Amino acid sequence: MMNRREMLAKTSMAAAAAIVPPSFAAVSPFVASGPDPLGVRQDFPILSNGRIYLDSAYITPCPRPVVAAGAAFLEAKASRALTVGELLTKTGAVADQFAHFINATPEEVGFVFATTEGENLAANNIPFVSGDNVVVDSLHYEGAHVVYRELERRRGVALRIVEDREGLVTPADIARRVDARTRLVSISYVSSVNGLRHDVRAIADIAHAHGALLHVDAIQALGMFPIDVRADDMDFLCAGTYKWLLAGFGGAPFYIKKSLLERIGTDRFGIFQVASETADRHFQLKINARRYDYATLPFAEIHQLGAGLDYLERVGVGRIESHTVGLALQFEKGLVQQGHKLFTPAGNKSSVVCFYTRQPQATVRTAFNNAKIDVTVRENHVRVSFALFNTTDDLDAVLAVTKTLT
Repeated sequence: MMNRREMLAKTSMAAAAAIVPPSFAAVSPFVASGPDPLGVRQDFPILSNGRIYLDSAYITPCPRPVVAAGAAFLEAKASRALTVGELLTKTGAVADQFAHFINATPEEVGFVFATTEGENLAANNIPFVSGDNVVVDSLHYEGAHVVYRELERRRGVALRIVEDREGLVTPADIARRVDARTRLVSISYVSSVNGLRHDVRAIADIAHAHGALLHVDAIQALGMFPIDVRADDMDFLCAGTYKWLLAGFGGAPFYIKKSLLERIGTDRFGIFQVASETADRHFQLKINARRYDYATLPFAEIHQLGAGLDYLERVGVGRIESHTVGLALQFEKGLVQQGHKLFTPAGNKSSVVCFYTRQPQATVRTAFNNAKIDVTVRENHVRVSFALFNTTDDLDAVLAVTKTLT
């Protein structure tokens, strides 16, 4: 007789084998017409520099309200006496705001300094033993591979890398590498390598059927489309704020599922995570996700994040998804018609599209620079990413360049 875990694992494997690349049928992409489809272009100073910006997957420009929030913080620091109490109060308010943004509870959200620090928190605090394994894919952020290779070296935890097949990794591919000794599956919600959008819920079900946890690097997803940590059943999520969240550098909200708070500790310590202390300097740490706020936080960037979340909520992340994914799908169609080979899977529902090029890297870079278009040019492919301020005119301009690169 199979026990419950074995039964769930076999059921999950069978289901995953039938899974095709995610279609995300609930998304209804469109490309609105007009010079400013979402009514945001006046808020982005970068659009006045005479270039077309199609590189938000690298760094997303800040809108004016985020700039104003950062400037207001620095003005306050320059002109009056700030208190740690008010800084922490604002931090708590932004943590609550972010929790609402991803459908978490406030006690499940804290702050770290970068996306990769969230990866390190999972790697260093899950109770691994030698012989356990971690499953990632080849399209995950390279910094995560560094984290888990070091874990492998230090603690004998095997790293299993699921190789992509022409830019695609499916839940079934991941399921084939997960077993009873898998303790963690870690993915990028949207790959920084080629823009692949994972079916996170399907991967969560596979991980949980084997008793493993799921960590999600969401830096290329949050702000691009709505994310619900409950619906996706993820255990950890972390994202720096300088991409689609429209804010600055140095801060990263970190989500941990409430049921894991007593199980997953921390490997770094400091005064800001202390809940209480005794006269002889013994400390009781917080029992919520704020236990990870171990040191002085980047308070200016947290103010910027609050303004960025306000901005995204006013515009509507669902509207941003529909508009930008619509542009990406039209770009994909145009590339195929021109004879380009896609690195991003056809029909992928993110606003990032990558295509291969046989032209020398210098030639490709010159072509885009001469057209005054900012994209990411890599050794054998180009990454183009559409943001909320981009238009069909931008789409036509980039297709005019790619036509010369066939």
